[in-house]
Amino acid sequence: MPDPLTVEPLVGTLDTTVTIPGSKSITNRALVCAALATGTSTLTGLLDSDDTNAMVSCLRAIGIDLDLDLDAARATVRGSAGTVPATGVTLDANQSGTTARFMLAVAALADGPLTIDGHPQMRGRPMADGIEAVEAIGRTVVSAAGSLPITVTPGGSDAASIRVRGDVSSQFLTGLLLAAPCLPNGLEILVEGHLQSAPYVAMTITVMEAFGARVDAADAFDRFVVHGTGYDARTYAIEPDASAASYPLAIAALCGGRVTVAGLGRDSLQGDIGFAEVLARYGASVELAADSVTVTGGRLLGGSFDMAEISDTAQTLAAIAPFAEAPTEITGIGFIRRKETDRIGAVVTELRRLGVNAVELDDGLRVEPGAVGPGVVRTYEDHRMAMSFAVLGMKAGVQIADPACVSKTFPTYWQMLESLRASATIDEAP
Repeated sequence: MPDPLTVEPLVGTLDTTVTIPGSKSITNRALVCAALATGTSTLTGLLDSDDTNAMVSCLRAIGIDLDLDLDAARATVRGSAGTVPATGVTLDANQSGTTARFMLAVAALADGPLTIDGHPQMRGRPMADGIEAVEAIGRTVVSAAGSLPITVTPGGSDAASIRVRGDVSSQFLTGLLLAAPCLPNGLEILVEGHLQSAPYVAMTITVMEAFGARVDAADAFDRFVVHGTGYDARTYAIEPDASAASYPLAIAALCGGRVTVAGLGRDSLQGDIGFAEVLARYGASVELAADSVTVTGGRLLGGSFDMAEISDTAQTLAAIAPFAEAPTEITGIGFIRRKETDRIGAVVTELRRLGVNAVELDDGLRVEPGAVGPGVVRTYEDHRMAMSFAVLGMKAGVQIADPACVSKTFPTYWQMLESLRASATIDEAP
């Protein structure tokens, strides 16, 4: 693959249906539930990506027996009945935040030491809140100043109740929820302050309950009581990734024509299906069925959007914002500065590189309409930078540095773009 990769403007009109790979978020949650279950589970619709590979590698390292059939997007997982069979090993989370944070909590179930490490980029991401939570359960934790590598060893008796902050990554809370059914007496988790990314926590609970867990959640999501039920094996279908679906849907809104994403609709477990509603407010026509979503391009109106609950799609909206009729302000996403990169700073820097007037806000960014010039977009080892700016390229043309970084969550992304391009029809002159 060339580096940088040139993305040419789309020629023609779109009217097509695209297939999106399985949800990264659901894949890794289901893998953990299946790994800790009693019996053998089959997962279908599994995402083949770097993040999935990181989770699979870590589960195998702790002694979980699982088989992958990537051609069939299927995993067969022989569960450990709530135990960690192998200890005294180092788990490599690579660049996967979900893997690092989920396995930190799973390590609390081990009867020996486990070390979680990862890529240098992952070592730079904050882990202190997860460390404090695992210590509160009763484990001993040694870390590199609140970051990876982290070693967890057994401590005293299990705590019945712990407190966690709500204003940090919801992946810490999700990890605790996933591990809690395998604690002998379960766990009560109290959330202090506003819970960030609540839809991801709701997704976690739904996946857990599918595997037989019992979770009592307060309406305000400030208290969770997880019962010590363990997990039951099952066959589980993973739906397409709603964050990944944002890219072809945004291309339809930006370039005109119609794109349908099959297998993903209003019944989705994923909060990021809400990006379709953002596009509707932005000026596109949106049809949201039970198991599909269709976007037809129209005027791009601009406006102000609080994207706190669907932050993984904020870069997608920013990428089409230069073509809107009015400024676009995206707020509520200050925490994405602590993702793979400072996503607010990176988006603003790269839009400016292309001649777009964009500014950082305390908790977001603002993009003014204007012409987009040529340039090579840096991606900062961030898959979502590459994929979102490629959406912009389908309208104005752009070059994407390090295009291979999309393998973190969407290895077939560039093929998907080319299939969109190939499906476009060109009206012949009369």
